[in-house]
Amino acid sequence: MSKHEAHKADFSLYGGAETLWEGKRTPRRTTVTTPTAQDDGKSHPGPPQDPNDFLWLMTEEPHRSRRTAIMKAHPEVTKLMGYEPLTKYIVVGVVSLQLITAILLRHTPIFSMWFIFCAYAIGGTANHNLFLAIHEITHNLAFPGVWPNKALAVFANIPIGIPYSAMFKRYHIEHHKFLGQDGIDTDLPTRIELLLLNNVLGKVFFATFQIFFYALRPGFVRSQRLTMWHLSNFVVQLTIDYLLVKMYGLKPLIYLLASSFFAGSLHPCAGHFIAEHYLWDGLEQETFSYYGPLNLLAYNVGYHNEHHDFPSVAWTRLPALRALAPEYYDTLPSHPSWPMVIVNFIRDQEVGIFARAKRLAKESASASASANQHPLKVVECESGATSDKSE
Repeated sequence: MSKHEAHKADFSLYGGAETLWEGKRTPRRTTVTTPTAQDDGKSHPGPPQDPNDFLWLMTEEPHRSRRTAIMKAHPEVTKLMGYEPLTKYIVVGVVSLQLITAILLRHTPIFSMWFIFCAYAIGGTANHNLFLAIHEITHNLAFPGVWPNKALAVFANIPIGIPYSAMFKRYHIEHHKFLGQDGIDTDLPTRIELLLLNNVLGKVFFATFQIFFYALRPGFVRSQRLTMWHLSNFVVQLTIDYLLVKMYGLKPLIYLLASSFFAGSLHPCAGHFIAEHYLWDGLEQETFSYYGPLNLLAYNVGYHNEHHDFPSVAWTRLPALRALAPEYYDTLPSHPSWPMVIVNFIRDQEVGIFARAKRLAKESASASASANQHPLKVVECESGATSDKSE
């Protein structure tokens, strides 16, 4: 190619938007199992997103319509729904592992390489597993009854060191029901995060301390009414913490808290926090799956499109759900690696805090449409969310 040809304008469908980053796009980060005419899995399906704002959508969240289509095409999908008895045994095993490890390290210096290694490699992996056990239990997928599931979540919370399982349940159910709705879905970054962290150093800070963002953000965005289960969660957790310190000193509790920090920091499994709902490769796809081996440590949470489509399907049967409806899942872009998601999130200019899809909440969307006399109609979704569709 001549030097003149190399500098010729590319008259593409994007109208020059593809040259926002000095004419060079970052490599494609997601892959497609079964390429289609719309997405070959190699080129970028769309232009880079404006880094100054979130992507605001007027369409309904995609999981409701795909769930309806799959149930129509594969009515046998209902046989996959239900709880998984294996979950409670894994929870007991991992909780025991963490408490035993914490006690064994009671005489080990906190800043020694061995203590830090154990907190990262053993504790970080184990507590991340418990984060996702609580996620699974939140959907009542460990027992057939609601109360046993809530009790198991409180038990699974013990090695995490801080009571959060009861509060997580309400916020997470709203995340499913109102996916992407600003002011309701607390998984979404706030405007302040966008303004302060929208650069490489900001992304490093976010990826390192993201556990604190997920823990503290909900309290600033949307409060919730305390219940008996919140109180039970606090009493059980603080009692265990007290007994642990009283019997074995402060180091075991520090180990558990450090484990929770590493579990939500620069840990291979923590890539799922960013992989699940951040926008990549110019796509407006707001949920991504990951089908790699780290799912073995994480209750198959990588099957995230499948999980959002059918939250009542337990983790052991999510691969069967994907296999049942490959025409719906294998054509969707997915992430090949969780650790590389963290690396690419930090280094790529085309993704950052801004790369999230948002929708106006129901009341805001209705008021906006009325004030602007926009020729759009508000469609009530099954979840109670709203979407705008052109007439």
